[in-house]
Amino acid sequence: MDMGFEMIKPGAVMASLVFALVGVLVFWLCFIIIDKITPYDLWGEIVEKQNVALALVVAAMSLGICLIVAAAIH
Repeated sequence: MDMGFEMIKPGAVMASLVFALVGVLVFWLCFIIIDKITPYDLWGEIVEKQNVALALVVAAMSLGICLIVAAAIH
């Protein structure tokens, strides 16, 4: 049995690319909304003031959003 490129279906590859793009866009929009909701500039606090605690909170929030988006797409 030949397990070459015949197993890769163009429809499945295209669907995967579309879902990946939709997932990234939803994550980006959620991150922008959360950035607008917070009373300060997240990028300025993390990069300029080097607020490590805020960076960890934003990282945890990003992972949470990613898990929600992945579960919704799956």
